[in-house]
Amino acid sequence: MIRHTVLFKFKPGFPPADKQAWINGLNNMTGKIPGMLSLSHGADVLNTERSFDYAIVADFETVEDIAVYNTHPLHEPLKAYSFPNSQQVLSVDFHLGETPAATTKTTQS
Repeated sequence: MIRHTVLFKFKPGFPPADKQAWINGLNNMTGKIPGMLSLSHGADVLNTERSFDYAIVADFETVEDIAVYNTHPLHEPLKAYSFPNSQQVLSVDFHLGETPAATTKTTQS
């Protein structure tokens, strides 16, 4: 299983109606994209200096399923809201259950 994680730092002035349309579109994808096992998303609640504004986490069976999602007709229109209104977008895709134990200590995660 692959976990797809995306973080968004929005530009000031992301129109509230556009942001709500984007969120509605995210909600509409649940259970409708082949290979997507789960989808959760939400706004940051801590608002720290290093926080991003919004996160999307989706689980897929395979890497190929992420490719289907990336071009799916329910996903494509959402890019018109998120990309122009974001200062930065980060993503990480990783296998679940195959993470080796950490061998070093860190002060920040």
